[in-house]
Amino acid sequence: MAADMSNALIYALLSLLFAGALDVAYKQYARKDRSRGMHVFGIGTVWLALQGSMAAMGGSGLEWNGATLIYGLAAGIFLVLSNLLFMESLSHIPVSLGSTIYRLNTIGVVALSFVFLGEPLGAMKLGGILLGVMGVLLLYQRGTGPANSLFALFCGIAVAASALRAGYGVISKAGLTRGGDHQAMLLIAAACWVAGGAAYALLREGRFRLTWKKTAYSLLTGILVFLIVNFLILAVRDGEASIVIPVANLSFVMALVLSVAFGMERITPKKMAAIGCAVGAILILTRT
Repeated sequence: MAADMSNALIYALLSLLFAGALDVAYKQYARKDRSRGMHVFGIGTVWLALQGSMAAMGGSGLEWNGATLIYGLAAGIFLVLSNLLFMESLSHIPVSLGSTIYRLNTIGVVALSFVFLGEPLGAMKLGGILLGVMGVLLLYQRGTGPANSLFALFCGIAVAASALRAGYGVISKAGLTRGGDHQAMLLIAAACWVAGGAAYALLREGRFRLTWKKTAYSLLTGILVFLIVNFLILAVRDGEASIVIPVANLSFVMALVLSVAFGMERITPKKMAAIGCAVGAILILTRT
């Protein structure tokens, strides 16, 4: 059991590293008016190809039972919606704020685990949630006028993305505990990205066109998503969701470091305090 938990933490840390890089890549893509739907469609296509190749090389076959189909489809829908909303939010808010809000889905995981999985919710967990909210409030830059209203709207979109991401984690864990095949569940999730991205591009954006730049971004981010979800589902399989998901969610710190290194934003004492609050919240939640 201890060895399994140790492996789970290693998987969670690897997921963390790749997720931090993904957040910065999302922000770079969102800097120009490019199709979010086509990006997700491209990511899903790359992920599906890689996931299918991995399953084929495994040689053990996939188990398409009821848990795999139901929970895999639900998890895939939650994940694609969360990423579409997250990408939309980054078009109007800094990557440090967007990534912090998104990765604080730890709070949602704790709440959903309490409601649906019967896990206890004590004073320590409540304290961790409050500390995490404080971190987000520190990064929130209040102003006046239409620009502030738009900023608030996209912060709300980031919160919605975070809530959906929390649902993905809990649904995945529930599916695995009920006998779902993790490889088959990931194939379903990747297919959801292909379908969801295409639908978003056609219905929401009214355009479906690939370019070389979109293809290059999709190739890079598709590989990152493949690595993130595979390491995360291995971590959830071998460890407790309430521990490994919060660890993986520390990726917003990596996103801040990378965004500063690439000159996308500047570090400030307020940002450092906010990151400190968020890290403290996750550390508290992992120890309860």
